[in-house]
Amino acid sequence: MVAKINREMYAQAFLAATTVKLLACMFFALVFLLKNKVNRYVFVADFFYVYFLNMVFEIYGLLRNLRNQKIR
Repeated sequence: MVAKINREMYAQAFLAATTVKLLACMFFALVFLLKNKVNRYVFVADFFYVYFLNMVFEIYGLLRNLRNQKIR
């Protein structure tokens, strides 16, 4: 949606959305750790493993789409 409105703001909007998503995930992890009795180190390691795996997949998809736009 931002790319259609203003191409110059797309990178800033993507970085802002990624930052908000990271902060929201960290807030969720903090609340979960405070409310539940779990092994903190294992939970944090598993949580961020899944988060960074998702982030790599998201960046891969974004770069793949951007490369296809250059070819056209």
